[in-house]
Amino acid sequence: MRLAFMGTPEFAVPALDALVAAGHDVVAVYSQPPRPANRGKKLTPSAVQHRAEELGLQVLTPLSLRQGDAAAEFAALDLDAAIVAAYGLILPKSILEAPKHGCLNIHGSLLPRWRGAAPVQRAILAGDTTTGVMVMQMEAGLDTGPVRATTEIEIGHKTTGMLTSELAELGAELMVRVLSDLDAFPALKQPEDGVTYAAKIDKAETKLDFSLPAEAVQRQIRAFNPAPGAWFEFESERYRLLAADIVAGNGKAGTVLDDHLTIACGVGTIRPTLIQRAGKPAMPTADLLRGKALPAGTILL
Repeated sequence: MRLAFMGTPEFAVPALDALVAAGHDVVAVYSQPPRPANRGKKLTPSAVQHRAEELGLQVLTPLSLRQGDAAAEFAALDLDAAIVAAYGLILPKSILEAPKHGCLNIHGSLLPRWRGAAPVQRAILAGDTTTGVMVMQMEAGLDTGPVRATTEIEIGHKTTGMLTSELAELGAELMVRVLSDLDAFPALKQPEDGVTYAAKIDKAETKLDFSLPAEAVQRQIRAFNPAPGAWFEFESERYRLLAADIVAGNGKAGTVLDDHLTIACGVGTIRPTLIQRAGKPAMPTADLLRGKALPAGTILL
């Protein structure tokens, strides 16, 4: 097929690679414009732009697709389909209707659950046991389009980073299967029941709430790993928790119970196993405690 690919973060890269490997003619890659990154604030291309340039593909980075010129340029590509994966820009009707078979989206949830920007994090935070990836025929609504194919997986104790990588690979495979025979994957309307919305993660949500049960605190840690990281403060310094075990014990929520940094929660306790100080690499908690004491009885905020 003659395709355009539209994506921005690392999540979208496996799909781009899979489409090229399957022999599709990717005539244009759309990605969000380069953004300032790292301490030097140097303009840095997205993961998709970087990979597309390695593959020798044409890359376009418009700020919007709502202007007439952008829509006309897109229509002039004479596409069979556009493949979308975490692009990050709203596609107006003119874009959605331009390709012969419309726009197909790789979405990392089991729609209609977790429509929106942060489906992986929201599924983990909510304690969902399963999630998945879907190929959806896009329409004007927010992730409301009919679904062509689904792959379901267990969440287990995976972090957002782990789950996102797994869903990216599965989504890439699923999209290639769908494109190989569109007629074999008819677009089916989403159920009207069970709709939930995966709102963008607010920074305030990443502060650990030790008044919650230990299982919910551990879900916070997994949901915000690798970024932006779940955190608490001690002596005016932030500590990011990247992994923690649930262990036996109890006490006042937020209290350090022993010399191993076991922390009491609303119900139960957690023991961090991987931690990161500001400006430092992540390290096992035991290594941190050899150089920085967080003594029993400390109340963490």
